[in-house]
Amino acid sequence: MKRNIIAAAIILTIFGCNSKKEGYVTDSDAEAKEIQIPDTVVADKIIKTADMRFRVKDVQNTKEKLSQIIRSEGGTVAEFSINSTIQETDKFKLTADSSKEITSYRTDGILVAKIPAQGLDEFTNAIAKMAVFVNSSSLKLDDQSINYLANQLKGQNRIGASKQIGKIPSKKTANITTSMNLSDESIDRKIDNLNIDAKVKFSTITLNFYQDNTVKTMIVANDNLYDYRPAFGNRLWLNIVNGWTIFKEIILALANLWMLVLVGVVAFFTIRYFVRKNKVAMEMATRNMMENRQ
Repeated sequence: MKRNIIAAAIILTIFGCNSKKEGYVTDSDAEAKEIQIPDTVVADKIIKTADMRFRVKDVQNTKEKLSQIIRSEGGTVAEFSINSTIQETDKFKLTADSSKEITSYRTDGILVAKIPAQGLDEFTNAIAKMAVFVNSSSLKLDDQSINYLANQLKGQNRIGASKQIGKIPSKKTANITTSMNLSDESIDRKIDNLNIDAKVKFSTITLNFYQDNTVKTMIVANDNLYDYRPAFGNRLWLNIVNGWTIFKEIILALANLWMLVLVGVVAFFTIRYFVRKNKVAMEMATRNMMENRQ
């Protein structure tokens, strides 16, 4: 009995040593290798975005003033456009070759700017002073602190995993590919955080401004082609001359067809001859019938 116990103990000892050599992880090893999440303190990552719509006296002048204010605040203009929409237009004749055009149009401007976050309130206050009145104004705060921390921790985790895979003696393609993928994902996390930092530092504000309808009067060329035709007397004489020209062309065309004209004349007289002959014969036949009845 004692021999059997001793033999079992020896076998368990041998298998225990082999399992450690072959890479089996014990409970103590698992505890040692457990990922420790540090108590990382991340500053508030608040992304601010704002929108404003307001009425101004002149869209172009407002755009120039806005650009100056944005530069003075250390910001940049990301997008800008001006659009004029015709509301109504009218045109009437002044002289034979000129007309007066009156147009009513509406002008709108859109400007998207990147402003330092700490100066966003001062910037919106300056815009409110420039406007005739503000139609709408809004501010949105997006807290990205948790996402920022998640990107940091996941990036660190992937860097650690990539290094562990790199230490494995085997140079299999699968291990290399896995290590490269983990490195790429770590870079993506860093880039995401860089984008968050940029958006936190510079707030995006969209400005939509417009002015009252503008009426513009200008002298333009008369585009009615009928007014550029010659006077009635000149046109009458030109038509007479043109008619004589057409008549001569018809005569010349008939001259080219003289054979057809000749055939037509011969056919006319031939038909006429037979018609008259048949008429005389019918008259004679009718007369004879009447005489025979008497």
